[in-house]
Amino acid sequence: MHQRALPILSARAGTATVQYMSAGSKRPSFADAAPFWASLALIPLVIIVAQTGSWSIALIPACTWVLFSGLDAVIGDDQTNIDPDTAQSDLFWYRAVTLIWPAVQAGLLVWLLATVPAAPELSVAEKFGLFFGMGVLTGTVGINYAHELMHQRARLDRWLADMLLAMVLYNHFRSEHLLVHHRHVATPRDAVTARYGEGFYRFFMRVLVECPISAFRAERAMLARKGLNAWHRSNPFWRYGALQAAFLIAAFALAGPFGVVLFGFQALIAIWQLELVNYVEHYGLQRREISPGRYEPVARHHSWNANRMASNRLLINLQRHSDHHYKPARPFPLLQSGDPDTTPQLPFGYPVMTSAAMVPPLWRRMMNPQVKRWRKRFYPDISDWAQSFGPNSSRTAL
Repeated sequence: MHQRALPILSARAGTATVQYMSAGSKRPSFADAAPFWASLALIPLVIIVAQTGSWSIALIPACTWVLFSGLDAVIGDDQTNIDPDTAQSDLFWYRAVTLIWPAVQAGLLVWLLATVPAAPELSVAEKFGLFFGMGVLTGTVGINYAHELMHQRARLDRWLADMLLAMVLYNHFRSEHLLVHHRHVATPRDAVTARYGEGFYRFFMRVLVECPISAFRAERAMLARKGLNAWHRSNPFWRYGALQAAFLIAAFALAGPFGVVLFGFQALIAIWQLELVNYVEHYGLQRREISPGRYEPVARHHSWNANRMASNRLLINLQRHSDHHYKPARPFPLLQSGDPDTTPQLPFGYPVMTSAAMVPPLWRRMMNPQVKRWRKRFYPDISDWAQSFGPNSSRTAL
């Protein structure tokens, strides 16, 4: 089944070679990690835009979407991998950017709330435009870094992830992602796996409702196994609520009701960015049900992958998503580009694909043929997809 790679599953399958950096020859330096610090270059841009207003407001989304799409097209793919057995102690400069970002993001949000709402030189539209750009930043970078931090074992890392998610009022994402998504990805039990043919807008409204519920149920089930009720103080939802309330109170203290509105607006934009990525990452992919309610193990072919060099530097290798689901605890520098035979490739990087997802007819035209080829490649024995993946598959339109 896996002897030959289909060209449509890997645009560069005929020329790509997987290369490994030597982990034993030297400890990775700051110079090696520096390209992954690209996010920090966006901070002065936000400050300049806040002081300039007018047309410059478009620069923030333009840099994260248009610029990195262009760089991806020019630079192409990166098949270079760090040896996955590299010790985490050798990855300090990679990890450091995720550790400092929460303070940087919090400081920028506080500064914007303290200056922008009352700025007489900025119109109401410009103020919303600025917080739209900030939401793009907190969604594209902040939630992505929170995703990396929540997968680590250190208590500090998980606390920092909670802080970043509180800044966008989406703390339940940690419980949902770790306890539901990774366990049930590509099955009807995972709300975040976009169903074949499901448009983004329908998906977005569905996950806004279903994910907080499934996250709470997962935490409640964990507490029940310990003999505790759902409202026990160890339920992280208490912490989630307290952190989110703290940021809303801070927004009110800094800028009154209008500050709360602007803060909430940037949170909505950040959530929209996150769920666009979630939509792209597993669209139409399914795991075989091997017995009622039991599915085959998660494999690399259950996630769409992209090895675009430029956008992976901004997104700290998030697009190497096939390997992430195969090895969820693997730090981002060690995520592997993947063999084209086992990692289905997106036609473009996330900046292009998430833009396409906003236009459902365009998205279906791009991705439905990809899903059909994926099905033929990895599950050639299945002809009836509604029935062969379990009794719930038809109901959930996977």
